[in-house]
Amino acid sequence: MNKAGLIDAVAEKTATKKEAQDLVDTIWNTIKCSLKKEEDVAISGFGTFKVKQTKARMGRNPKTGETIQIPAKKKIAFRVSKELKGLL
Repeated sequence: MNKAGLIDAVAEKTATKKEAQDLVDTIWNTIKCSLKKEEDVAISGFGTFKVKQTKARMGRNPKTGETIQIPAKKKIAFRVSKELKGLL
């Protein structure tokens, strides 16, 4: 399912497709803003989004074999809830 499919599924439960699109967009934007502030987003029964900091490290350019410095960066991690994992 993609975003359009999710909007269609929500539209079946709400009055219009426009309301469903606004609702889905609001949820995505709220999650994005929370992650930008480095806050955890825990959705009960679904999972938790967290921002994690990676350390700087040494790596290797696969084309030339040259050793390079890989800078530290932030990444988003998702941990599935036990309830959702149980469905699989």
